[in-house]
Amino acid sequence: METSMPSNPAPSSHVHDAEKTAGIPAHNPNTDNAMDDLPPLDTSPRGWLAVIGGFACLFVSFGWITCIGVFQAYYSTHQLREYSASTVGWIPSAETFLLFLGVPIFGGLFDRLGPTVILVIGTVLHVGGLLGVANCTAYGQFFAAQSVVSAMGTGAIFVAGTTAVGTWFQARRGLALGLVSAGSALGAVIGTAVIPVLFDRIGFPWTMRAVALTYFVLLVVAIATTSRRPQPKAHSAAPFRMANLTPVSLLGPGPVLTLSIACFFYFLGVFIPYNYLVVEAEGAGDGQHSANNVLVILSATSTVGRVMPGWLGDRYGRFNTTIVFTSFSVVLVLCIWIAAPWKTGRIVFAAFYGFGSGTFVSMVPTLVAQVCPDMSKLGLYLGAVYIVIAPSVLIAQPVAGVLADAGDRHGRDPFVWLKVFCALGMSVGVVGFVAARASYLGHPGKLMKGGKV
Repeated sequence: METSMPSNPAPSSHVHDAEKTAGIPAHNPNTDNAMDDLPPLDTSPRGWLAVIGGFACLFVSFGWITCIGVFQAYYSTHQLREYSASTVGWIPSAETFLLFLGVPIFGGLFDRLGPTVILVIGTVLHVGGLLGVANCTAYGQFFAAQSVVSAMGTGAIFVAGTTAVGTWFQARRGLALGLVSAGSALGAVIGTAVIPVLFDRIGFPWTMRAVALTYFVLLVVAIATTSRRPQPKAHSAAPFRMANLTPVSLLGPGPVLTLSIACFFYFLGVFIPYNYLVVEAEGAGDGQHSANNVLVILSATSTVGRVMPGWLGDRYGRFNTTIVFTSFSVVLVLCIWIAAPWKTGRIVFAAFYGFGSGTFVSMVPTLVAQVCPDMSKLGLYLGAVYIVIAPSVLIAQPVAGVLADAGDRHGRDPFVWLKVFCALGMSVGVVGFVAARASYLGHPGKLMKGGKV
């Protein structure tokens, strides 16, 4: 458990290198344990059980959001075929937006109530919303059930899974949250591979009911295994205030605000390939299943991209790792997705981009935990960052839809302006991560200062 109490860490510890460089007081978890008889950090069986629960949480929340490109393509050719791509794009865009908007709401409640209550609320909303989608026929009905009810449930589930795990780990936090984030990648792989097949075999309504039942079972597992590490006795629970639901007061000048702005711009572009690779492939003449395989490849490679960088971040610095892999993703958009707009290029891009972009999904909660000065308020700090991120995903998909509609259908690449927008947003985000790293070190003007951060 991180506290603000200064103490003398063991000389062999590499955990607090960045904190010492930035002038942040270190602490000794063993002292906390002796005083408060707390479970150990990084090694407690309850912590690793929480990783299992967090894996299930990310499978059904972020895994679901990641595979909504399947629905973007399906709605455009079935129930909502009379609507433009930008109009249909509001459904996945609003769904992702409300997931992120739910983070500050449920993050503040998490600090007060813990994960179990939040998971029960999320289960009712998410599973209930998916059962509602099964019976939808009109645009407004799809939007209400999928983009509002189900999405708020995914926000609650995402908060409970990531925040609970973050309280159990310190030296291995990157690895633990990487394993948790692998749940979203696996959920996306299975979702993108199985859901289109089920659409053809059992129809849309029964597919949604099958997904809802599967998620319900996984959420029962999550409720049974996810717990928060007990707080030190010195940390009495602060009175809950409505301001905790919109923790903008935490966004003062410093690394939290800089990290939030960086995430805002990076999120403008990072999910566009997940939603439009299938649409692009079908527009180029690929069959539905062939086009969907591109998304399966993208989701499969992101599994490795969500685990390995967490381990690397624990060893070489979490900001350092994030900057390297996010830069790599920008290069892929510029040098492959834009430069090679044909089938082979899309497959190669999907394989490498899944690996690079997966890093970002797993590292954001890890970076928030790193800049959080008080782990008892981790939910609030996570909410503060995601309240800034949320508008970006609301903007990104409709803008991408407009750019997709505006492309020259007879040109070399009708999606080129969509791809340029994707690369531009991500590039600004990378610069922001460099600035956030410098701010965390206490040297905002020295962007390239070395060290394990």
